[in-house]
Amino acid sequence: MRRRNRETEQFSISFLDVASCGFGAIIILLMITKSAAPTNEFFTDTLPTGVIQELTRELFAIRSQTTELQEELNASQERNADQEELIGSLDSRREALVAEYDLARDQGDATSEEIGELMLARQTLTEEMERLFEETQVRQSSYIGGVPVDSEYVIFVIDTSGSMYENAWGRMLETIEETLDVYPEVKGIQIMNDMGDYMFDSFRGEWIPDTPSRRVQILSTLRTWDPPYSNSSPVEGVTAAIGSFYSPDRKISVYVLGDDFQQGGSIEQVLRTIDRINVEDANGDRLVRIHGIGFPVILSGSARFQQSGYRYASLMRELTQRNGGTFVGLNDFR
Repeated sequence: MRRRNRETEQFSISFLDVASCGFGAIIILLMITKSAAPTNEFFTDTLPTGVIQELTRELFAIRSQTTELQEELNASQERNADQEELIGSLDSRREALVAEYDLARDQGDATSEEIGELMLARQTLTEEMERLFEETQVRQSSYIGGVPVDSEYVIFVIDTSGSMYENAWGRMLETIEETLDVYPEVKGIQIMNDMGDYMFDSFRGEWIPDTPSRRVQILSTLRTWDPPYSNSSPVEGVTAAIGSFYSPDRKISVYVLGDDFQQGGSIEQVLRTIDRINVEDANGDRLVRIHGIGFPVILSGSARFQQSGYRYASLMRELTQRNGGTFVGLNDFR
């Protein structure tokens, strides 16, 4: 019987133990060690998902309205071009008739009945041309930059919040002066803030007479007006304007000037409130026109604060559309 080499066997087992333990240790280290690339923590200035979705819907709505306004403008320009072409055609026909009438009269070969028909046709064409010309002139004079300016009374409802007073007050004064310039003469003017507070207490509930000196006084007082409290919502001011000054025999335009909409409930709630006050008459027209002018004060700041600016634009776009007016968003507030 062959004897085993005990020393060789012990050496082999010890070597395998050492190798197994070393390999196992490596595996354990790999298992408990998390291998990942280093990351840097940073904060991003982003809006919540719901806000982004709301702003996206508003953006598409504004783009849709812009397309509609452009189509309306193109259609209006085409109508004006057609009327000008028609006027030119009628003018040519009138000149031809005049020439034919003069020729027949000189030659004396036309009957009195034919001459009478020529004179009647000439008169009819002249009256038609005058009517078309007057309609074109009335249409052009009633709209300036797409804004109806057919009102006899004008009320300015001004946002007197800190953001407006500290950043856009000078531009607001220019806007009011430019607006008054497109109304050479009105029967009455009124100035109040978005809470319904009057700038001139002596004219509370009354119209300020429109005279050159009064216009100068209005702009001068606005420059130094100590702004009363404002909640950045046009509801109170528009409500006070309609309730205090509406009359069936007055054509009134209310101009709302502001930069944001922070309080006063939801947009739909504000619209319903104004709808209850500024009701439609028998012809389907609202009691007063409501125009809006937006100053991009909030929109020029940090993205986290811009939501109130977008809310104001959305509110005024819908409010003016429902109430026969126009919303104009300015590109700069300086």
